[in-house]
Amino acid sequence: RLVIDPNRGEDDPTLVMQLYDGSIIPGNAKVDAIEIERRLCTYYRPYHAAYHALAQRRADTVICAVHSFTPQLRGHPPRPWKVGVLHAPCDPRLSDAVLAHMAQEKDWNVARNEPYVGILPGDSIDRHALASGKHNTLLEIRNDLLQSQEQQKAWAARLAPHLINALEDTHAPRN
Repeated sequence: RLVIDPNRGEDDPTLVMQLYDGSIIPGNAKVDAIEIERRLCTYYRPYHAAYHALAQRRADTVICAVHSFTPQLRGHPPRPWKVGVLHAPCDPRLSDAVLAHMAQEKDWNVARNEPYVGILPGDSIDRHALASGKHNTLLEIRNDLLQSQEQQKAWAARLAPHLINALEDTHAPRN
């Protein structure tokens, strides 16, 4: 995401971040239109072509994106959530079921559409799930909980049963 953010739409002004949380990103500080086009051709468009091919393999494909977020931004209070379940207002189907299952995890402090809103026009979920009506959700996990490979594996193991149960609840396919 420091080179180019594949989750953003091509016309999003934050596609190539020059500043984040008060810090200048050195490799992006003087990026110009030619360099952005090079990054689009080298990284962004091939990523979305592969994503599209995977999403279209079957009509019943479900999309679950997993991202991470920083525990605190400068000048703001700490973010209390361990997990955010994001979705577009127009399609909460899978996210509602995921949230219902995660509600039993009292120590997680799970939130709907936190720390971000669940949709940006032209973003990956918009392009590859909403446009074709696919079941979808986007999970955000606080990145201080994912620093080691062991933590990453533990979170994957903790999340998997909730996702499986949510798919069963929504009658979405398990693929």
